[in-house]
Amino acid sequence: MNTLYLSAEDARTPEIAAEIVKSGGLVAIPTETVYGLGANGLDENAVLKIFEAKGRPQDNPLILHVADAGEIVKFCHDIPQAAYDLAQAFWPGPLTMVLPAKDTVPKRTTAGLSTVGVRCPDNAVTREIIRLAGVPIAAPSANISGKPSTTTAQHVLHDHDGNIDAIVDGGACRVGVESTIVDLTEERPRLLRPGGIGPEQLVEVLGDLIVDKAVTAQIDHDAVVKAPGMKYKHYAPQSEVVIVSGSREKAAAYIHAHFEPGDRVLCFEEELPLYDGCAPLSYGQESHVETLSAGLFAALRILDDPGIHRVYARCPVGGGVAYAVQNRLKKAAAFHIIDAEAEA
Repeated sequence: MNTLYLSAEDARTPEIAAEIVKSGGLVAIPTETVYGLGANGLDENAVLKIFEAKGRPQDNPLILHVADAGEIVKFCHDIPQAAYDLAQAFWPGPLTMVLPAKDTVPKRTTAGLSTVGVRCPDNAVTREIIRLAGVPIAAPSANISGKPSTTTAQHVLHDHDGNIDAIVDGGACRVGVESTIVDLTEERPRLLRPGGIGPEQLVEVLGDLIVDKAVTAQIDHDAVVKAPGMKYKHYAPQSEVVIVSGSREKAAAYIHAHFEPGDRVLCFEEELPLYDGCAPLSYGQESHVETLSAGLFAALRILDDPGIHRVYARCPVGGGVAYAVQNRLKKAAAFHIIDAEAEA
């Protein structure tokens, strides 16, 4: 298969991409979070191609991307007022809402569940592709399943050149981590995955929020989950990832004491001088956490090298997007965390 490489700046691109979606093909689409591997979310055969291209487990549900909030009623029922409140506050934007799915949404899209995640991406070209296609686009992150997510078109090309119909190049993703997911099908709203919209922002609108166990710990592989990224080890390079928490000095002392040939360090830009001789790689500035979210997956892709044995990673603390970065790094590390303060 010859994968078309389309520029988001070309006025013809939305129509070309929409035609591929309508014909049952796969198109990698840019969003503010990460690049998605998109197909007609109402076409079971097209959706199956997503799972096959990614090597994605069939029990991992997909998210439907819509052009505007008015489309929710086409695919969901019993929609609470909270959904409209969240859409008004954060759409288009990095927020997915889990709602009861109508029968028009295939079980393959929902992984057999009666619920479906829906979001409106903050990318004008992608919303135009959805509008022209006339169908919601089911689109998980465009990486090979389990690997670091794709935040540039070049990442997608590396993973899928020759295996998908087209890639729309919209530049580097602004947010850099997948969307926040909140479940609105229970009595109390539940955070299933942190992202560009922080828990504090959700509480401001909802007044209440439960944080699901999957956000803070590894859950059982036989658990039934309502959203992507909850159950399986995700976002990981080939090497073992170990998070080292604690002060800069204590963390550096621990890493230097345990560093071996073949290891690497993933740290904040401000910490680079502390890791001379440890092959450090910065993924952003701790003082500007949005650079960490934007740079995380690109850095993890650089570290996805069979010659690397172990990656010692430094993780930001706090809420907002820092909370999302923590989640992604902990998933990449399978929640393997060393407290340098305790080890000192």
